[in-house]
Amino acid sequence: MGTRLQRDQFVKSHALGNDYIVLDEAQLSRPLTPGAVRRICDNHYGIGSDGILLLTAGVGADFGVRIFNPDGGEAEKSGNGLRILAKFLYDHGYTDKPDFTVSTPGGRVRARLSLEDGRVSAITADMGRATFVSSEIPVAGPRREVVKETLEVAGRQFTVTAVSIGNPHCVIFAESLDEDEVRRLGPAIEHHPSFPNRINVQFAKVLGRDRVSILIWERGAGYTLASGTSSCAVASVCVKNGLTDRRVTIESPGGELRVSVGESWDLTLTGPASEICAGALSQDLLRSLSA
Repeated sequence: MGTRLQRDQFVKSHALGNDYIVLDEAQLSRPLTPGAVRRICDNHYGIGSDGILLLTAGVGADFGVRIFNPDGGEAEKSGNGLRILAKFLYDHGYTDKPDFTVSTPGGRVRARLSLEDGRVSAITADMGRATFVSSEIPVAGPRREVVKETLEVAGRQFTVTAVSIGNPHCVIFAESLDEDEVRRLGPAIEHHPSFPNRINVQFAKVLGRDRVSILIWERGAGYTLASGTSSCAVASVCVKNGLTDRRVTIESPGGELRVSVGESWDLTLTGPASEICAGALSQDLLRSLSA
């Protein structure tokens, strides 16, 4: 088991290839500005990552977290990020309990750790409740459930269902999945005027009543190998459209996650996380953050 972070130290971890840098707000010598986030996440001038998890004091919870995208903006919630953080908190001695809560901008989450020989083998997170109501996602236009609506993008029409699980998602079902198409259409859908706060985008292919394959364009991050909230969003949209049962395995290029959709649209996510490395922000990097 590692120790708690000291001055300007970090841990880098991934969840199915979706990698985050974990920092402790109480140990940072400089504020984490949007510019600092962009520099730290840069693959050439920084450490390189899909985002930053900033451990904070919990608000009505045992711990708190702010979730930063590599463009410097903040996300409301991250399923992969929460699993990474939960494993980090246990591995680095912030808690010795396998069950605790974390406050996020998208709501409070409960994390439960599965342990094998004292090591974290999987993390289950209660991800909140799905809503399809336009004003709660948000989606422009009159208040309604955004289910099987037509969206015109780049001269093409898509049938979409939008959902929020604390952050916004737009799901498109396809007969086949094409990474190049996701990279091409993802930015246009993310920034579509129908979505005033921008949106995460998933293209999904239903493989059976209990299995779905997805490709992901993540708001503020781009094409992503895996996403916990995207997996939850797709599972809930599949259930809403009658395409799957309530327990679904979601396949993405990074691996598989298991999602359970409750009768009241409450969501539970289970999957792994792995630590990559640990270190400290160098003086050269810290000076560049202040420049």
